[in-house]
Amino acid sequence: MEVAVFVAVLAAAACHAGWNAVIKGGGDPLVTTAIVTIAAGAVGLPFWPFVGLPNAEAWPWVAASVAVHLVYFASLIEAYRHGDLGQVYPIARGGAPLMTGVASTLLIGEELSVPAWSGLLLLVAGVLLLSLPGGHALARFNWRGIGYALATAVTICAYTIVDGIGARASGNPASYTFAIFAGASLVMAGYLLARRGFAAALAGSRPQWRIGLFGGALQVASYGVAIWAMTVAPIAIVAALRETSVLFGALIAVVLLKEPLHATRLVAALLIVAGLVALRVG
Repeated sequence: MEVAVFVAVLAAAACHAGWNAVIKGGGDPLVTTAIVTIAAGAVGLPFWPFVGLPNAEAWPWVAASVAVHLVYFASLIEAYRHGDLGQVYPIARGGAPLMTGVASTLLIGEELSVPAWSGLLLLVAGVLLLSLPGGHALARFNWRGIGYALATAVTICAYTIVDGIGARASGNPASYTFAIFAGASLVMAGYLLARRGFAAALAGSRPQWRIGLFGGALQVASYGVAIWAMTVAPIAIVAALRETSVLFGALIAVVLLKEPLHATRLVAALLIVAGLVALRVG
């Protein structure tokens, strides 16, 4: 992977942690997630005249991505409703790259080198270690939150594979990105109305539109870079690099959300850095 792509995906990972922190810190996770996603669709609208539409063969992948993203957001909302950012986020993101590595190898024939697989496994181990509540018993785990986080990991794997293939078929990663965010914003608006009703949804969203717009911009920047990267690099490697966002997420959780810092997070950070080195070499 070229250095520019490597650095761009790491920057996108920081953006990803940012919009997840917006959701966790924004009060009602459903309303905040919907506002962020709707805002992401709105952020892309001014760019449509310049990027155009994806190729015709990409539209089935756009539709599939929007459907998977709805399930992703629904499970993510419930994960944040029941668990802390510092625990839910690493589990949701940590399981996905390993699943994606296996799926991309079996489904689309992308083969990874031994160093790349080693780096991926080290990174996943570090990400999952971040979720451990150091110094506390397993009974302190919020098992419902963890269950939703694991479900979220499955959806991450699914939309990563779908969007990697779709972006390559689109002929234009930017147009593909804006298309899926436009679709996701519509289905999330419908999901919010179905769950809350019009009056409650409107009342809940009014105080959050500014932070929602900020989160939406971060969401577009984060995933837009990842989609572009998957057109020039192996999908599994991009998926793994995106999960360095847990380091930024852990920092946000400790500094801004006042969640406790454990020694295990420091060890996890070293594993993730070692994984990054191996991925860069591989």
